[in-house]
Amino acid sequence: MSKPDLNLLLTLDVLLAEGNVARAAERLHLSPSAMSRSLARLRDTTGDPLLVRAGRGLVPTPRAIKLREQVGQIVQDAQAVLRPAEKLDLGQLARTFTLRVSDGFTENFGPALIARVREEAPQVRLRFVQKLDKDSGPLRDGIVDLETGVVSEQTGPEVRTRLLFRDRFVGVVRKDHALSQGEITASRYASGQHVLVSRRNLDRGPLDDALKPLGLEREIVTFVGGFSGALAFARATDLIATVPEKHTGNLRSGMFSFTLPVPSPELTVSMLWHPRMDSDMAHRWLRGCLLDICTVTTSREKSI
Repeated sequence: MSKPDLNLLLTLDVLLAEGNVARAAERLHLSPSAMSRSLARLRDTTGDPLLVRAGRGLVPTPRAIKLREQVGQIVQDAQAVLRPAEKLDLGQLARTFTLRVSDGFTENFGPALIARVREEAPQVRLRFVQKLDKDSGPLRDGIVDLETGVVSEQTGPEVRTRLLFRDRFVGVVRKDHALSQGEITASRYASGQHVLVSRRNLDRGPLDDALKPLGLEREIVTFVGGFSGALAFARATDLIATVPEKHTGNLRSGMFSFTLPVPSPELTVSMLWHPRMDSDMAHRWLRGCLLDICTVTTSREKSI
């Protein structure tokens, strides 16, 4: 069975609206003979005469009357799809965005982002879900609208990225910890008891590799899956936590933070999204909000 010519929908819509071949031809900038040929094709395609002569004019058949409203809506919908996107009305935007973020990001940047979104688009809701791995599947499948994190080899090659901020690791202890007084050397740092953030069940991290050439080794007494957990332990015990500085600014409030006495890797935190969302105006607006919030928040962070 051959596929129908969808261009005939527009012709049918105009013919049913005008009820006159000549006027329909004029609206579509066609000759009357060309419109007559189109009407013949429509009759052949639908198996119905559609318009029949009554005196000097044409009247619609029962099938044509039934089709009139349906065809008109189809043509309107098609025209809406093909025309450029209208200006985004944030006041009327009603949508829920799902953000998959790494540990600590919600606590540190979430409140400001929610406040910004509520101010500009009161009907928009944000759903934050924890990022447990770097699999790009949720972005690809449309389960997640936007992600934050460090781009790696596991990130899908098609995924779009935008730098949010660069971060560094710092040491953190409770405010009256012994390390809050005096110079913090590599030896003093290593001699304390540590909590290690490990998402891949590793029993050592980059800081242990940096300490090894100095003949030093940390005593790691517990492992946690995220930065917020590490800081909770450090706040309540003598444990030393090592966490990203900007990523955990709010979480470290009231604690003593210090520059690490050994080199540590820099982190580049980005937002990630699927390319099908590139031109979505609401998604572009959300990306702009997130970028602004991260820029403002991280610029306020005082250097240790």
